[in-house]
Amino acid sequence: MKLWGGRFTKATNELVHNFNASISFDQKFYKEDIEGSIAHVTMLARQQIITNADKESIITGLKSILADIESGKLEIDGTYEDIHSFVEAHLTERIGEAGKKLHTGRSRNDQVALDMKLYTRKEIFEINSLLKDLLESLLKIIKENTDTIMPGFTHLQKAQPITLAHHIGAYFEMFKRDRSRLTDIYERMNYCPLGSGALAGTTYPLDREYTAKFLNFKGPALNSIDAVSDRDYLIEFLSAMSIIMMHLSRFCEEITIWNSNEYQFIEIDDSYSTGSSIMPQKKNPDIAELIRGKTGRVYGTLMSLLTTMKGLSLAYNKDMQEDKELVFDAIDTTKGCILLFKGMFDTLTFNKDNMRKSAEGGFTNATDAADYLVNHGIPFRDAHTIIGQLVLYCIDNNKSLNELSLDEYKAICPIFEKDIYDAISMETCIKKRNTIGAPGPKAMEQTIATYEKYLKND
Repeated sequence: MKLWGGRFTKATNELVHNFNASISFDQKFYKEDIEGSIAHVTMLARQQIITNADKESIITGLKSILADIESGKLEIDGTYEDIHSFVEAHLTERIGEAGKKLHTGRSRNDQVALDMKLYTRKEIFEINSLLKDLLESLLKIIKENTDTIMPGFTHLQKAQPITLAHHIGAYFEMFKRDRSRLTDIYERMNYCPLGSGALAGTTYPLDREYTAKFLNFKGPALNSIDAVSDRDYLIEFLSAMSIIMMHLSRFCEEITIWNSNEYQFIEIDDSYSTGSSIMPQKKNPDIAELIRGKTGRVYGTLMSLLTTMKGLSLAYNKDMQEDKELVFDAIDTTKGCILLFKGMFDTLTFNKDNMRKSAEGGFTNATDAADYLVNHGIPFRDAHTIIGQLVLYCIDNNKSLNELSLDEYKAICPIFEKDIYDAISMETCIKKRNTIGAPGPKAMEQTIATYEKYLKND
């Protein structure tokens, strides 16, 4: 069955039908299609456009179709053009002539726009919830590792000592922003396109405020042309998912590095690792690598939809049918990656001794040595030069700053005294950094309290 055809004298070519049909993927929002139809016929009866008897018959039929699809009794048939024609055909088959009144005052253009918004709205909520679960996991590790010392990096080189809590906190901030972006998209997209018709509304006295409220929208979309041709919210959603995947990918890159033989900061649990078919000693971080790889897949959906939309005149064009497969794939990929990442993260083992040794071995306390000189009256730029000379001396003599004797310190600058060793200890380097956002214990205590409040009040 097709929802059109009166002016056609020939059957659709089979290849054309297959190329044009969308039921293979738009069946994904059968629930939303039925939900939207129930709202529509409820409004039609309220406006006396159809009778209450027809409304009750249609709603009963729609609910029976939904129940049969859910139970597996009714299988969605790929011979139909789309999910809309599938539902309407089965409705008419079940309840008779009243089923043909379902589409009164409605176009597939506003129908599919509604279905996609309802589906997207639900998925935004689900991804937001998954990110909250991930943030709970991150906060647990943060709270347990405020004194776990590790090197902080710039340019993949050891820079300054930080804590594992501080490092993980950076990802907490990233995923917190991701949730904020999803909330923004939800608020901006939450206007109902139903009642916009094909592009110019309808002559029926529809109550669009009622259907918008019925479906929990803020209100009706105010321009019927824009309502059926708007895909901005999907582009925003794909952008938000791309950023989420970028954050997961960065984290996975670090997990892969930390898991390497050279670093050995962590060990990935066997349940989230794979082996080699030829090298029996191998334990590979494949989940982290696959998440990193799938990031490009989600990026591709964003670029594809941007390209599809860039040259379209108003209002609806069939090109827009391409949005669904892209968005569905990106949603499934992103949700799957968040779940897998959380499982992998929750089972990581952190090798804290290795982290500390790495921090001690890369001159990460050089800045603190310079600050020591500044606190003894030497201008920072001169202090920077003096510590640079000390580092060069250490490299030439295969020593760390901690291993230099006081005589060696004084040979380069007589200002140094015995208290230099305490000033450049890893603990001191951390504890002195207590400005907001720093890794010091007081700063982290405030940050953790803020994170706990954020998750509790969410």
